[in-house]
This record gives sequence, C-alpha cells and structure tokens, in this order.
Amino acid sequence: MAYQRVCASDAATVEAGAALAALLRPGDVVLLTGPLGAGKTTFVKGVARALGVVERVTSPTFTMVRQHAAHNDQGIATLHHADVYRVDSIAEVRDLDLGELVEEDAVALVEWGELAAAVFGREVLTLDFVLDEGDEETRRIVVGGAIDAARASALARWSD
Repeated sequence: MAYQRVCASDAATVEAGAALAALLRPGDVVLLTGPLGAGKTTFVKGVARALGVVERVTSPTFTMVRQHAAHNDQGIATLHHADVYRVDSIAEVRDLDLGELVEEDAVALVEWGELAAAVFGREVLTLDFVLDEGDEETRRIVVGGAIDAARASALARWSD
C-alpha cells in the first residue's frame, strides 16, 4: 500500500510534518527527497514543533547539520536536521557521520536524502515531495522505506 498525503499549502505541509512526528521513534532516520521549493524544510518545521523544539528551524544548507533540543513524551531528546544539497559524493556524506548522530534518543531528518540513502541502507523512512504541475503550492508527500506493521496502520491514518 502506498502512503501519501496531499498538502495544498505551507500550513498543510507543516501540519503533515507535525502529524508524522507522532510516528517517529528514537533512532529513526527520515530521508526527504524532492525538487527545490517542494516543502522539505517547511515539513521539518512541523516535525520540530511537534517534537517540542522551541528554537527557530531553518534550512541547514550551508552548515549541513543543525541540532535542536526536543522536549516530548516520545523519548526523542534531539532532532538532527541535515541538508546534503551541497554534497557531491557518498564519501562526503560519510564524512558528515550522519549515522553516528542518531543516538538512542535522537532522530535525523535529511533533506536531499537521495545521496544519503546509500549510507543508511534500508532502515530508513523516505518521504518524496512531488509538486503538482498545475499548482506550485500543492505537493504530494509519498512515504516509503522501513515501514513495520505498527507504523503501517498509523501511516494509513496519516495519509489522505
């Protein structure tokens, strides 16, 4: 079954991120893929808000990785937000040690995750952001990757 959610605005994208945050567990890695302007950072803002991040969330394009303290009942103490847009090779992704960042009490969201997928393997969630050709504001978020039975039922509720 394909899990997807259509977001007709930035506010709906933030809400989709907040709703997906409830499904995250410590140690999760989520790879976000899609073109520029598809709403990846906007989505991360929703995840961060739902995980209790109080500081401002911005794209880490130039810093590559930002760490945010999280305050929630899910056992997630840190949100690592990475952006590998400016990375040219798998070797550079490995040098970032993204896998090492995800401790027992953290999650990582990686924008431009296509390149990072080879580093993490199959034990990740992937979210592909697809822009609607007729409406630049509307996007479809398609979920794939490591989906166990417990998450499958929750993702079915998260989907449209």
